[in-house]
Amino acid sequence: MNMETNKQYPLMPLKNTVLFPQQVIPIYVGREKSLKLIEDLPDDNKYLVVVAQQDGSIDDPKEDDLYSYGTLALVLKTFDMPDNSKSAIVQGVDRVKILKFNQGESYFMADIERIKESITTPDVQIEALAKNLKSSFTELIKISPNLNEEHAGMLSNIDRPSRLADRATSLLSVSNSEKQQVLEELDVRKRVENAINLLQKEIQRIKLGEEIQSEVQDEISKTQREYYLREQMKTIQKELGEDSQTVELDELKKKIEDVKMSDEANKVANKELDRLGRISPQSPEYSVSRTYLEWLSELPWSKSSKDNLNVKEAHKRLDQDHYGLPKVKERVLEYLAVRSLKKKVTKEETVRGPILCFTGPPGVGKTSLGKSIAKSMGREFVRISLGGVRDEAEIRGHRRTYIGALPGRIIQSLKKAKTNNPVFMLDEIDKLGSDFRGDPSSAMLEVLDPEQNHAFSDHYLEVDFDLSKVMFIATANYPDNIPPALYDRMEMIDFRGYIDDEKVQIAKKHLIPKQVKEN
Repeated sequence: MNMETNKQYPLMPLKNTVLFPQQVIPIYVGREKSLKLIEDLPDDNKYLVVVAQQDGSIDDPKEDDLYSYGTLALVLKTFDMPDNSKSAIVQGVDRVKILKFNQGESYFMADIERIKESITTPDVQIEALAKNLKSSFTELIKISPNLNEEHAGMLSNIDRPSRLADRATSLLSVSNSEKQQVLEELDVRKRVENAINLLQKEIQRIKLGEEIQSEVQDEISKTQREYYLREQMKTIQKELGEDSQTVELDELKKKIEDVKMSDEANKVANKELDRLGRISPQSPEYSVSRTYLEWLSELPWSKSSKDNLNVKEAHKRLDQDHYGLPKVKERVLEYLAVRSLKKKVTKEETVRGPILCFTGPPGVGKTSLGKSIAKSMGREFVRISLGGVRDEAEIRGHRRTYIGALPGRIIQSLKKAKTNNPVFMLDEIDKLGSDFRGDPSSAMLEVLDPEQNHAFSDHYLEVDFDLSKVMFIATANYPDNIPPALYDRMEMIDFRGYIDDEKVQIAKKHLIPKQVKEN
């Protein structure tokens, strides 16, 4: 490389372009300072220095915004544009190093060091690198949409490795900063290596892009194929009268008719069914609406088990299942007798009575006595544990606006019982809690109060469900912990512990036979 210090040259910043020596390019001249520079060039000396901006978005660059290496260029021709701007054809001549930026009246003047390349015979290593560069460029042409065989011909006619690196880099779709690195590299071997690295990087980028595009295209084709097959299936099903959505809607309609729900619920269900028919099966809203209708149609709105209020049979069943507890059994039988008498006198299916609450320590037979009552009455038995329940939604359910919403545990248990008059045991009612999520005891009040439970409203169903036929029995270990409003609506029946003789009889009649049977 030969270094020559020359006189000052006018300097033109370029926004998004790096000009290499021997490269001919058109540049757009639109900034006021650049237009003034072009106009001031004498006809017999149209040389200027072009330098790339570090940030192309800056409209009025300062000295710190420009690179310290640029290119001495010759303006071959200028054209006036309709918008009063100009277009200039420039040819790179030599690399230059900017020694000093001088701010003129309208534009920069630059003291430069002109870097002329000496023509020497390259060594074997540089020749090998140049050959590698040409082969890499040939590979790039095969896959790049922006290059063709004409560009390959440009490189094949260049013998000097330094110019070969410049020309190859100028044709790449890489960033200006990467091109600037090649421009600033004065060592020929390193410059060729940099150009090869940029070529390989561009080849990898294009190949990766093609792989991604291929995968995306495959996924799109797969999706389109699935959609096409799905539409074909719909058409075939319609021709056969087996449209899956229509069949599903017909099944739901029949279930709604057969379940004989209340007038209010029937009106809501049919309205929701009409809405479901207008929703696309692919829509998430479709499954939400369908699940809601399935819940409505699977509840025991009108299905009841036939009561057996024979007090003698109940007495026999209680004695068979439980030893002792004479006062407890007496009160339970009295309760059943009153219900039987009320039913005969009033001729009504629904008989109101006090809510029994069995109190006592764990393991004295509170829950099992509830099961025996259900068996003696011929009713289904369901049980929910209220210990630790602090969220009102556990009782009333979640509104359908929530994702994954479901009815509360009362409605879920009735669906499980499949009748609207089971014996419903509320275990550990004294352990109901309350916090920021609500007060479940208030919701439980609506469940147990005979004046309210004929129209129990679950947040999920949003229609009233009649709980008046359900026989509720509660259990508690510590009755003093029961909320006062609930306590007042229940009759406490105390289960005291067993004396030693009773424990012996329980072991003989129940525990030992059970263990013998199991083992």
